[in-house]
Amino acid sequence: MKTFKGGVHVPDNKHLTEALAIEQMPIVPEYYVALSQHIGAPAQPVVKAGDKVNEGQLIAEAAKGLSANIHSPVCGEVVGIVSRKNAQGVLKEYIHLKTSAEQKSVSMKPLSEQCTAQEIVSRIAEAGIVGLGGAGFPTAVKLQPSEPVDTLIINGAECEPYLNSDNRLMIERSEEVVRGIRLIAKALGVQRIVVGIEANKPEAIARMSGHEGVEVVTLKKKYPQGAEKMLIWATVKRKVPCGQLPMNAGVVVDNIATAYAVYNAVVNGVALYKKVMTVSGRGIATPKNIEVRVGTPLSAIVEYCGGLSQDTVKMIMGGPMMGVAIDNLDIALTKPDGGFLALTNKEADTLLPVNCIKCGRCVDHCPMSLMPLYIDFYTSVGDYQNAVKYGALNCMECGVCAYVCPSRRPIVQSVRLAKFKIKEKK
Repeated sequence: MKTFKGGVHVPDNKHLTEALAIEQMPIVPEYYVALSQHIGAPAQPVVKAGDKVNEGQLIAEAAKGLSANIHSPVCGEVVGIVSRKNAQGVLKEYIHLKTSAEQKSVSMKPLSEQCTAQEIVSRIAEAGIVGLGGAGFPTAVKLQPSEPVDTLIINGAECEPYLNSDNRLMIERSEEVVRGIRLIAKALGVQRIVVGIEANKPEAIARMSGHEGVEVVTLKKKYPQGAEKMLIWATVKRKVPCGQLPMNAGVVVDNIATAYAVYNAVVNGVALYKKVMTVSGRGIATPKNIEVRVGTPLSAIVEYCGGLSQDTVKMIMGGPMMGVAIDNLDIALTKPDGGFLALTNKEADTLLPVNCIKCGRCVDHCPMSLMPLYIDFYTSVGDYQNAVKYGALNCMECGVCAYVCPSRRPIVQSVRLAKFKIKEKK
């Protein structure tokens, strides 16, 4: 099994949902579709209050530069453009939709098997596909690298504890995923395809193996095995220099859910307005893997899964390592959201942080070989330049340092604050 230097072994808690088939979540009465569901500029709405829309219809188009199209998740009426807080607590604009009793859908014309690379890229842009591994980078832009690449790496590691959405896609829809992978490779013009999957997903490894031209690499179960730079090193032994992108190492990395979305857009003509997510944790009544429409209120998702138990002490949008803790369910699902967790006292540490004891554990385990304790210290005293000196801008915010810290220092939050302050000064 292949891996990388550093990292940490985390109890994965995947048993709660790993054997559960994907369920289709029913349509709900209202949706709030964010105009910012990707890295880059918010999409520009092309609808207004009172407009009738169909499922799959374009409701916001990509702005100039880095952006992505957004489509209606249901057939309904536009109530208006409203401001709501996202999972990070920042006010953003959303298109508020009221669902109609009768549902109609529209789709794009499927592309032929002889479609060109440019036609695939154009369709991906038209369908509003972004990276579904968490970052939300517009996929059409990623598939037009400015540096020559020779390898496509597909991230099937899903190293975040609890989450099983990619795992279930590989098990239940492996043929569609592989067809999507081949379409991505065709768009890039590369011959080598490598799929990295952690060893704790034996059924997924079996389903993804045996396809001609697709090399499946079994990875050691370790966090953050699915981080881009760690995955690239573990699978093809190439290093991505600090401050550079995977294309600078001759590779492009996409994830399993993104490949499935590409298949759906090219072969079926369906835009990205649905996604598979995991709802888990011992604080949720009935953990599930569900296919849900973008813009669905989190409150409706939790209700569909039986609600929260009284001993829930923490709610997280995403995984427990890189996800965001939230204090309410008045949040709408976006394309990159891979899961929701409701954790009890047995799962979540709610003790307050104390002073750093300089044990060096964060340094020993950091997969990027940074100095997290100094980033945290200098950020806490407002010296952001020294925080950068010790690696703040090179940090990928994986959370390993905070996980191993005996003082429970909020190191990831310090990194994010340092990055924000440096960006603010620029």
